[in-house]
Amino acid sequence: MPRESLKSKQKRMSEILGRLKATFDNPQPALEFSSPLELLIATILSAQCTDARVNIVTRSLFETYQTPQDYVDVPLSELEREIHSTGFYHNKALNIKKCCQRLIELHNGKVPMSMAELTELAGVGRKTANVVLGNAFGIPGIAVDTHVIRISGLLKMTAHSDPVKIEADLMKIVPKQDWTSLGHLIATHGRATCIARRPRCDECIVADLCPSR
Repeated sequence: MPRESLKSKQKRMSEILGRLKATFDNPQPALEFSSPLELLIATILSAQCTDARVNIVTRSLFETYQTPQDYVDVPLSELEREIHSTGFYHNKALNIKKCCQRLIELHNGKVPMSMAELTELAGVGRKTANVVLGNAFGIPGIAVDTHVIRISGLLKMTAHSDPVKIEADLMKIVPKQDWTSLGHLIATHGRATCIARRPRCDECIVADLCPSR
């Protein structure tokens, strides 16, 4: 099978995005938040955990802890109890406390608005940074989560499994104005139709554009 050109991938992705947009009509982030800090904390908690579970935990968490100082001041064991059901709670609690300490020390308690500054914070990689930049600040970014990794591979938009390389590939194919919405559209499609263990290819609106069908 001949290698697909970049131009062909761009055209195919444009059609895929068009169909997903028409079907899902501007899907919103699955994580619930009302401030950049809340989104940052929620995204740290979402590692190896479902967004639904994170939302259950953060409903009470965000009522109790509203500033970086609140997270710094709470005893580690108490924060661990609050976030226990998200899994890996010891590392997550440590990262949240270290992250918030750095926010206070370096950024006046505010969440920074650049990839470089965000990824210097504990528990924050490119995926988390892109989620915060795109959804809290409106700065385009492709958040490569498990849905994006799996489905971009099935669509043959990338041959890589490394999230950073996948992000770089998708940035060449997806228009910049769609970078943030891409993650929401792919995740929604992944939950509704392209389900990991039981994909519904016969019901898929982009099946004719998917080499893995």
